[in-house]
Amino acid sequence: MNALKIAATGMMAQQTNVDLLSNNISNLSTTAFKRQRASFNDLVYQTKVAPGAVTSDTGTLSPTGAQIGLGVDVRATYKIFEQGAMSRTDAPFDIGIQGRGLFQITMPDGTINYTRDGSFEVDNNGQLVTKQGYAVDPAITIPADATNLTITETGIVSADVNNQIVELGQITVAMFINETGLSNQGGNLYKETPASGTAIITNPSEDGSGKLLQFHIETSNVDPIESVTDLIAAQRAYELNSRVISTADEMLSAVNQMR
Repeated sequence: MNALKIAATGMMAQQTNVDLLSNNISNLSTTAFKRQRASFNDLVYQTKVAPGAVTSDTGTLSPTGAQIGLGVDVRATYKIFEQGAMSRTDAPFDIGIQGRGLFQITMPDGTINYTRDGSFEVDNNGQLVTKQGYAVDPAITIPADATNLTITETGIVSADVNNQIVELGQITVAMFINETGLSNQGGNLYKETPASGTAIITNPSEDGSGKLLQFHIETSNVDPIESVTDLIAAQRAYELNSRVISTADEMLSAVNQMR
């Protein structure tokens, strides 16, 4: 009897699904978090009679065959890069992206990571950095005596320095052909992979990229009601698979008791 193993694959798959949904729900308040969903695939089939198999000497064919599936597996988890709502913070270094694109971040080892989290600060050198202290790329340095910092929709950073408007730099964004192929690094950071394709660097509002919105951050795109509904459905599926195991066990017990 394969029912025990088949139901076990179902329970493991739904356990992974619940883990994924739990992570989504736990990040309801994470800046620019992108929810994930699981993709399920049926496993290999046990073929007793192949579809189209010859069933007689006269050449008749089996119209459907007889194939029995051996369970399910989680084969992929997709990131949903749907736009999150914009939340006004009134912090001058907070920047949200409305539309496609990610900020480029220089890591301590010199590599580039990417993020949608635009809740930036300035470090002791006046450089624009993430909450973890990683520098925004291209580098933007804010003079100590700068006032009235302005970041336009197209990424131009300027400020009033000694009663003169000075342009301090240009914020660019990176786009990918397949954003879901980016690798999650934690800390609201992503890393380029062969699946994502090479980063396409452009100015905001150009080449299909989104515009920047100063004094705002993008919120998580997790829908709490949808997530709880999916969680309940996953729980029910888990319970049904566990019921299959109980039923299969009762059937085996009945066979063992035969005399």
